Amino acid sequence: MKNSTITLSQAYIDRVKQNITPHWGELGWVTYKRTYARWLPEKNRSENWDETVKRVVEGNINLDPRLKDSPSDKLFNELTTEAQELFKMIYGLAATPSGRNLWVSGTDYQKRNGDSLNNCWFIAIRPQAYGASHILPDYLKKEHVAVSMPFSFLFDQLMKGGGVGFSVTQDNIKKIPQVDNNIDLTIIIDQDSDSYTDTIKLGAIDKKSWAKQNSTPNDCIYFEVPDTREGWVLANARLIDMHFHQTNLEHKTKLVIDISNIRPYGTKINGFGGTASGPMPLVEMLFDINKIINTCSNRKISSVDATDICNLIGKTVVAGNVRRSAELALGSNTDQAFITMKQDQDKLYHHRWASNNSVAIDAAFTNYEPIANGIKENGEPGIVNLDLSQNYGRIIDGYQKDVDGAVEGTNPCGEISLANGEPCNLFEVFPYIAEQQNWNLKDVFRLATRYTKRVTFSTYDWAISREIIYKNRRIGVSMSGIQDWLLNDLGHRVVTGFKEEIDHETGAKIQVPIYDPKGIEMVSNAYQAVVDADNEYSQALGCNPSIKHTTVKPSGTVAKLAGASEGMHFHYAGYLIQRIRFQASDPLLKALAKCGYYSEPDVYTPNTVCVEFPLRAAHADSENFASAGTVSIAEQFATQAFLQTYWSDNAVSCTITFQNDEGKQITSLFNQYRHIIKSTSLLPYYGGSLKQAPKEPIDKETYEKRKASIIADVATVFAKQNNDQKNLELIDQTDCESGSCPVK
Repeated sequence: MKNSTITLSQAYIDRVKQNITPHWGELGWVTYKRTYARWLPEKNRSENWDETVKRVVEGNINLDPRLKDSPSDKLFNELTTEAQELFKMIYGLAATPSGRNLWVSGTDYQKRNGDSLNNCWFIAIRPQAYGASHILPDYLKKEHVAVSMPFSFLFDQLMKGGGVGFSVTQDNIKKIPQVDNNIDLTIIIDQDSDSYTDTIKLGAIDKKSWAKQNSTPNDCIYFEVPDTREGWVLANARLIDMHFHQTNLEHKTKLVIDISNIRPYGTKINGFGGTASGPMPLVEMLFDINKIINTCSNRKISSVDATDICNLIGKTVVAGNVRRSAELALGSNTDQAFITMKQDQDKLYHHRWASNNSVAIDAAFTNYEPIANGIKENGEPGIVNLDLSQNYGRIIDGYQKDVDGAVEGTNPCGEISLANGEPCNLFEVFPYIAEQQNWNLKDVFRLATRYTKRVTFSTYDWAISREIIYKNRRIGVSMSGIQDWLLNDLGHRVVTGFKEEIDHETGAKIQVPIYDPKGIEMVSNAYQAVVDADNEYSQALGCNPSIKHTTVKPSGTVAKLAGASEGMHFHYAGYLIQRIRFQASDPLLKALAKCGYYSEPDVYTPNTVCVEFPLRAAHADSENFASAGTVSIAEQFATQAFLQTYWSDNAVSCTITFQNDEGKQITSLFNQYRHIIKSTSLLPYYGGSLKQAPKEPIDKETYEKRKASIIADVATVFAKQNNDQKNLELIDQTDCESGSCPVK
């Protein structure tokens, strides 16, 4: 039978390695090694960068559906050439797939779980049918509408390492029926389980004792939790659905959940990676969720209740040591209980920290002052303009009624507007680095487009996702190092000034930004390259063109690989100390110490070491360089509006930083850009004032002194030490800029 699987030859890889040096940022190799290098048991070590890129590219190129049908030699050769170009581009770090793809693409896990290639998802919290999905409770038919379904979707995707945005707007919450039943929940565990003592302390009871007292337990539902991700989801689904007549078909109000088979804490998780948390987080979550729903007896679940359930699920997922559980809760802008829910300090510290909260607005919304006051107080809520997302691509292309009409929310970082069940699908281009490496940017954006398009041909687990993905084929080609690129090619920032005008709707005086025409041309040409590549490839594949194509994700870990500024963000400072936290047992610490990097015990977390890395931003000494600590809030808004107008047809994720004296401008800037910016969030600029701050600005002299103390290359030292690397576990593939690297 003819071979239809594309592989990259070692001879080609060796040639690329001889001619191209990866554009590692000052944190790049360390970030890669601790985050994306998978363990190779047959070689008793973790991957090297060329091995990771080979795995990732082969995993992606073989998603081309035409390879399934005995492809012609011509097609096979064309795709092989494309795989080679992708390898060269990613290896050199001119561009890179999302962190999710860097970790999972090309693995057996990806082949079993197509969802794993997507970073983030969105789900509306309202009763829905499971459909022909990989998870379907045995008491339901696939068309049976259930309150549990969106919570199961969220739980499942978080357990796979994705982030989830969810909507608890009043339009959704009012569709949930009133709670009919109080459920008496009992959790049991066998004495032989290694988790016995810990779960008994949390309220579980001995299985044998329970069995003696319930010799004929016909008055209860008994559920034995399988030792799988799906088992945890199904346990929670059964608990939720028993509260409602429409899904409690046995009409019973006692639920017994047997957790005896769940693997204990510290057991290795095959496939995704990492180690198990044991059943303890599940026990806590089930008791907490049951308490919330029981208190809603004979009334409807509120938006706050639903958010609490999602947050408790997120807290449970994060209890494992490898998943990040990013959540964004989207509520109604008139829902004061939702807007103020984080003011309950006890619940905030217990579980409400698990989501960032935003409110949905439309074109008619004007009441920005309470939102601005909340942002000045605690950085929330953010805003998501669903009208703009539904009826606009790039703002420059004008109003297009329902061009993306099914949009109901966004992913947790806000760069992709999404329909119910839909994921974001990201790829990141570093245009400044690509130009340095003599790439034609049109070719780079073409390769990025085709990569993301193939991801939409994965095998997706949930019926609701398959339907919307195959319809929309949404992609999100992003850029990072945007400020580096613009400053290098223009010689200055893209906002060249402001002119005073009158807002014709409100009569208010506004300062309208003036953009460099060449900057407009640069991003417009890049956008057109993506659209042209998508149209060409969609025709060849016989599928729908992508409903939207471009974005600016906030970036984070991936941008650190190449040393680029994150997304559209300005560098935090020209020179700074970046602190990264490692578990005390991490084998990288020995190499870092030998190289001269300063480290100290983390003041916040036991058994954790905080390592300091001196960094210099590109163009730090340019007279036109600006950092997040010096650029005005007005220019940051104007820059986000620039990219939303001329580059992104999805959205532009940005965390705008502001100084204390700039807080009073937030309301007027929200008003000014209400017809341009689709989503945004703001945070005060701390400037390293926190103890062991993730980022601390320093002066050039301090940087040079710190840099001089680094006496060797970490990768070289690490290789020579040849330590046992089995502790190098996945920690995170966040594409979100949080200001810090997470603890491994």
